[in-house]
Amino acid sequence: MRKLNRTNIPFVYTSILYLAGLLLFLEWLYPVDQVTDTTFIGIFIIYTFFCFFISLIQIKWWLSFILKGFGIVFILNGLYSANSFWSMSWFKEFYAEIAYNIQVLLSRQWFDLSNMFRTLLFLLIIWLMSYLIFYWFVQVKRVMVFSVLTFVYITLLDTFTVYNADWAILRTFIIAFLALGLANVLKEIQKENIQSYRLGTRPLWILPLIVIVLLSSVVGYAAPKLDPQWADPVPFIEGVVNGNGIGGVGVIQKVGYGENDDSLGGSFVQDYTPVFQAYMKEDNYFRVESKDLYTGKGWLNSKRKEFEEQEDGMISFETFTSDVVTEERQLRLDFDERAYISKLLYPYGINQVTTSDENVSLKLNDATGEIRTEINDSTVVLSDYKITYDKPSYPIDQMRESGTPADEDLLEKYTRLPSTLPNRVQVLAEEITANHDNQYDKVRAIERYFGANGFVYQISDVAVPEEDQDYVDQFLFETKVGYCDNFSTSMVVMLRTLDIPARWVKGFTSGEKVGDNVDEEGNNLYQVTNANAHSWVEVYFEGIGWVPFEPTQGFNAPNSYAVDTSTQDDVLEAPEAEPQTPEQELEVPEQEADEAFSPAAKADDQKIEFTIVHGIILAVILLIGIGLVYWKRNQIRTYLLERKMTKRKDEATYQEAFHFVLKLLSKKGFQKEPDQTLREFAVRIDNWYGTNEMAKLTANYEKLIYQNSTNHNVEDEMSDLWKNLIKRILG
Repeated sequence: MRKLNRTNIPFVYTSILYLAGLLLFLEWLYPVDQVTDTTFIGIFIIYTFFCFFISLIQIKWWLSFILKGFGIVFILNGLYSANSFWSMSWFKEFYAEIAYNIQVLLSRQWFDLSNMFRTLLFLLIIWLMSYLIFYWFVQVKRVMVFSVLTFVYITLLDTFTVYNADWAILRTFIIAFLALGLANVLKEIQKENIQSYRLGTRPLWILPLIVIVLLSSVVGYAAPKLDPQWADPVPFIEGVVNGNGIGGVGVIQKVGYGENDDSLGGSFVQDYTPVFQAYMKEDNYFRVESKDLYTGKGWLNSKRKEFEEQEDGMISFETFTSDVVTEERQLRLDFDERAYISKLLYPYGINQVTTSDENVSLKLNDATGEIRTEINDSTVVLSDYKITYDKPSYPIDQMRESGTPADEDLLEKYTRLPSTLPNRVQVLAEEITANHDNQYDKVRAIERYFGANGFVYQISDVAVPEEDQDYVDQFLFETKVGYCDNFSTSMVVMLRTLDIPARWVKGFTSGEKVGDNVDEEGNNLYQVTNANAHSWVEVYFEGIGWVPFEPTQGFNAPNSYAVDTSTQDDVLEAPEAEPQTPEQELEVPEQEADEAFSPAAKADDQKIEFTIVHGIILAVILLIGIGLVYWKRNQIRTYLLERKMTKRKDEATYQEAFHFVLKLLSKKGFQKEPDQTLREFAVRIDNWYGTNEMAKLTANYEKLIYQNSTNHNVEDEMSDLWKNLIKRILG
């Protein structure tokens, strides 16, 4: 039968094993802030260390419960409340928050859960994992399952999100194999009953395991590797999941500048990783490139990219004609070391680029405006550069008088649309512009349309079109929810249905101004992050060129216009939204926010205090009940076993009852020695208690187990002996 005692493993070894479990669990936390909109990830990591430390030192369960619970409430107060932690106002706020979210859960409105409640659930998961990993790693020493799950988790994130798991995989490999080796050694120690004093307190015998794992990791990392031999399956999988043929919300992406725009749609999370700092006098949109071919799902370029080298940093790309009034400006861009953009970011009217490295060559694609940065025909990422540009002031009178472009190729290229585009898109565009007789006013009418017809800027729960569904049609007539790609693409397509040449442009907004007059030239300092990646519209006006327009709700294109007295009032009538970065959402006035917070918040003060008191009483009763159950757990188990033996008189039941006696004796300090038989152990117990009941119980137990006896007299006698022994032990 199973041994009744095991070698006690020294604390240092269990600590090392549990530390490995902690490090593996941290690999689950590190990517959270990159693949979700979670911030302050450091706080969650600190709480993780706190919970794991409490579990490791194995204090009383009730003290552990209090400490970990206190940590959760303290963190929630620091993150979400302006009230003092010890004030009654905070506890009222916390109670109202819990009450509101419980109602939301019961009504299954999952997306209405508050951020505080989601954080609470996340912290509770960390609390639970500290117990589970202690059980898996320290008590049963089953490390394999969690290690494999960690590998799978990291691999999936690396494949389908922006998270780079190169080092995470290496760390996980080292930690997992060290934990597997140590766990197996410790299980063998317990199995062979090696005395703990022989192990020592210095884990020097683990060094060979560490050396082997580290050596294999270094060799595997440094060894040459073959290039991928199979076709990459990820684009196909992502296409199936995020909407290439499958409708729905799609995979959550991360905001930032990207190359692939052929399948637009789907939600994303914000990324505030810095990209560059701009030193300039006023706001600018930083252009990267344009695309001309709308497919019904996204954007492509109709022709192969051809690049021409630009001499001495002079850029030949022009978006407007010489008839446009300009003013010379200069700006400087300093890029963050984490940024990886091998294309030039530039304002409208770019003339010349000055780089710190004379070997840099600039290559322009005149069709899209894309400017590559290279050294010796190899792509290079510049750390900084200066740009001289002519800031344009677009003449409104001339744009109103602009007619159909004379260049038929240009007109055909930038009014092309897929044959599958639903006709109702054109009908809508004609309705919007019916009261206008010139191209400029029609463009402005479509630009303003989104701000007055229920369209919402939103980055979450953004739909992906079905296989037979058009991206623009879905946005205009079904969802009316989306971000810059939805608004800009829809405006371009509607303009093209009116035979107005337009194209889709992407780049960056100005970001956030963080300093005024920061240098001797009087420039202001702007911080631009991945969250400022953006797309907008350019419309062609004959005799003027390409003019940018901004249909996205909450954004303003920093354009200047040349107007005369008769047209100035009309320009001022154009509704201008407050500047807003993509991460901002509509703010609810404070009073409305208080009213919308929860049903509990709508009640009067007296009712809130009444529910608070009852809630505290309920919590106290619950804690007392839990404490009583724990205090009387042996008596409760005894009662349950008595009932079980009355109803089920079989071998398994009596074996469970006999082992319960051994467990109670072990807690009292009576442990069976490895070389001791059950009968010898029973005599020892009887000598202590001055009875012969343990010997009789053991004899009947052996008869029941080994002789397969079904004598009811034996079973009844065992039940009586068992009850008497339990009373003696618990008494």
